[in-house]
Amino acid sequence: MIVEQVRGDILKSKHDHIVFGSNIEGYNDAGFAGLISSRFWPELANAGPQKMGDVLTHVSNGRTFHAIVCHSLKKGWDGAPKAIQKGLDSIELKNPKSSIGVVLIGNGPVGLMQGADGEANLKAMEKSTKKIVVYSL
Repeated sequence: MIVEQVRGDILKSKHDHIVFGSNIEGYNDAGFAGLISSRFWPELANAGPQKMGDVLTHVSNGRTFHAIVCHSLKKGWDGAPKAIQKGLDSIELKNPKSSIGVVLIGNGPVGLMQGADGEANLKAMEKSTKKIVVYSL
């Protein structure tokens, strides 16, 4: 469930779990995933093939980053909402009552160029069992 929507930089937030979208091809060197791969998680840039709904997780600098595989660079964003909800619901938290920070998936340059349905992605976040704070710039 979405508990708050914030305009701001998620990396300046208090959240120790940060969630964002990635692609099935495993080439995450652009957009927000590219930012995370360049600053905190170099292996993410070339993670290799993945399946929709998979969640790749990495701990760095006291934060846990979760990349939800929810689109294809070749085939677009079909099935993204289902993959996003599945991915969010699979994330395990030490304190289930805490909220997690989630980038507005599909709202970046890659998503916009490929026709991501931001409203459907938000609805998927709302359906999640996790308490979510959604960040957009």
